[in-house]
Amino acid sequence: MGKKMNDCLAQYYRSPERYIRFALKAPPSGVAGYFQFGKTTCYGSYSGRPAKAPTETLYDAFSDAVVDDGTVYLPFDPAEVVHNLRCELYTADWRTGHARSLLAKAYYFIRPLLAVNVRRHLQRVHLRGWEKLPFPQWPVDCSVDDLLSELLLLALKSNKVKCIPFIWFWPEGASSAAVMTHDVEEKLGRNFCSVLMDIDDSFQIKSSFQIVPEQRYEVSREFLSSIRDRGFELVVHDLNHDGHLYRGREEFLERAAKINSYGKEYGAEGFRAGVLYRKQLWFDALKFSYDMSVPNVAHLDPQRGGCCTVMPFFLGPMLELPVTMTQDYTLFHILNDYSIDLWKRQTEIIMQRHGLLSFIVHPDYIVGSRERAIYEELLGFLDHLREEKGVWVATPGEVNHWWRQRAEMNLIEVGGRWRIEGSGKDRARIAYASEKDGQLVLTLEENEV
Repeated sequence: MGKKMNDCLAQYYRSPERYIRFALKAPPSGVAGYFQFGKTTCYGSYSGRPAKAPTETLYDAFSDAVVDDGTVYLPFDPAEVVHNLRCELYTADWRTGHARSLLAKAYYFIRPLLAVNVRRHLQRVHLRGWEKLPFPQWPVDCSVDDLLSELLLLALKSNKVKCIPFIWFWPEGASSAAVMTHDVEEKLGRNFCSVLMDIDDSFQIKSSFQIVPEQRYEVSREFLSSIRDRGFELVVHDLNHDGHLYRGREEFLERAAKINSYGKEYGAEGFRAGVLYRKQLWFDALKFSYDMSVPNVAHLDPQRGGCCTVMPFFLGPMLELPVTMTQDYTLFHILNDYSIDLWKRQTEIIMQRHGLLSFIVHPDYIVGSRERAIYEELLGFLDHLREEKGVWVATPGEVNHWWRQRAEMNLIEVGGRWRIEGSGKDRARIAYASEKDGQLVLTLEENEV
């Protein structure tokens, strides 16, 4: 249990294990529920009795944390809490209600016949009350990141040191990372892909295109090559985008086998489910290097929940690149917002945690001149972040490759100085975590900037 508790924090920061020593203060109750740790909402079991809903008064377990002889004793297992949040185990299975299953089935049966304005009306009715949901916190939830920050502060205290070294999150000391992804839903979007690549290239931004293999439109070898040959990435997008991928385990396994086959045919390392439907505990059947189906907060998605982190994370051997930014369709057609103000607001929150800015912009929904102008403004904003704020604008595959390299790196102390060992170390940077006025402060090593 202790090593697993420690690994949770050590893997996130890639800090030397000698600084990370946590243990259970008392056996957890075994009853999962909500509680707080400082200002962070948690979901799991602890030595007391957790609340059944986030709207109740939540007990602050921080007061039960004890530092003794270099070890931090906690009334809960942080690895369990982090796992619960990342896998959305705090929310009920979205398909448990029979009525909802029937409604979803009926909706997806007639969806191809519905005009956008009709779909928009139905979706707004379905989503009403979203702004009153207390958890996850909209528009960006950082519960996992904030919990681990609090734990690293306790590690500083338990070690009685001024700072703890760790491997910086992004290559060359980038302040954050950003990826642009394009889900191609219909024939209209497929036919717009070449224009969209021209737009992306005009800002020197390479993106990924998520392609639906069956039923939606013809996927020719020439179309796939037109994307690959220009340096853009291909990702498999569901099987046929009918909303039923996770309807039942047996059917899912049959579809997953086909999806995996298309992944090999396309040379695709990544996967994304249609409509961001997901069941993380089934991801082991998907043979991809990375997934991009889990939203950070999903108040405005058909399947609510959210992984509550702005950082990539492993789900078994597969890396999850969470969707941290509001989708273009949601922005335009649900929120009726034709500006990049919300994206800027989310960017500010995510960059405070040095996280991943992960966008979904559909070629289907930016064909119009108004929407296209907003998208080009967004690309200009990303270009500004890259040039002025040191944001690493990359493809999902590049982020996947880096995060895997970082996960295998180690900090070694030689002659009183730290150095990084492992593949990709030349791009990695050493950083230090310290405390100032009760807050965690992260700084790059001066001679590494």
